[in-house]
Amino acid sequence: MILVKDLTRIFEAGNQDVLAVDHVSFEVQPGEVYGLLGPNGAGKTTTLRMILGLLKPTSGDAEVEGFLVSSHPDEIKRRVGLVSTSAGLYQWLTPHEILSFFADVYGVHPLQAEERIEKLSRLFDITSFLDRRTATLSTGQKQRVNLARSLIHNPPVMLMDEPTRGLDVVGSKVIFDYIDLLREEGKAVIVCTHRLDEAEQLCDRFGLLYYGKKNYEGTLAELQQCTSCQTLTQIFLQLLDAPLEPAGILPTAQEELI
Repeated sequence: MILVKDLTRIFEAGNQDVLAVDHVSFEVQPGEVYGLLGPNGAGKTTTLRMILGLLKPTSGDAEVEGFLVSSHPDEIKRRVGLVSTSAGLYQWLTPHEILSFFADVYGVHPLQAEERIEKLSRLFDITSFLDRRTATLSTGQKQRVNLARSLIHNPPVMLMDEPTRGLDVVGSKVIFDYIDLLREEGKAVIVCTHRLDEAEQLCDRFGLLYYGKKNYEGTLAELQQCTSCQTLTQIFLQLLDAPLEPAGILPTAQEELI
């Protein structure tokens, strides 16, 4: 379970304070996929970084499986998997070496690690290139290795930041199937994306961020009822028609920082 409570982050940008995340609260239950949605610069990645303990909140806190990030950041990292297009793989290692390395980092016993590697290799169809240098792999193959890496320690919580960026239709389907698997296994999942058409297919509930503030939350049916719009794209366009930009915030500076 993920519980986010009034997370706030202010960045200093010269003489101007930038409110990147503004008292954001939500929760994600086991087996639920929560879409944290918004345009570029809305505060999605900053929120994920605070949940994971990579960035200290200005105020507020986050809880994962009963552990507060403010007091137990290492316990949080043990219980969270991260999938991101910016999470680099070691180009001169093979996928097998990468998975073994991360298993060791997470304290997975070597015998259990080999069992996990074999299982994940079959699951993501990476067996045929398991011992090739990662630098020789295609973008889609690297992303499948990245997915296997995120599950090597079998975390109960998964954070996904723009997971389909740069992928073709086939690569995106791998992500869709992966998220279905996480849901079936009862993991609590947050997906951050600006691809609203994909989010409609992937997520059970949504939180819509704009200028760091959560403006809407609910299932698609609930959002349709409260906005009289049919799609997430239409809902966002309605939101953009009535900007809620906080006083003193510079959008251009915010986009550079987030």
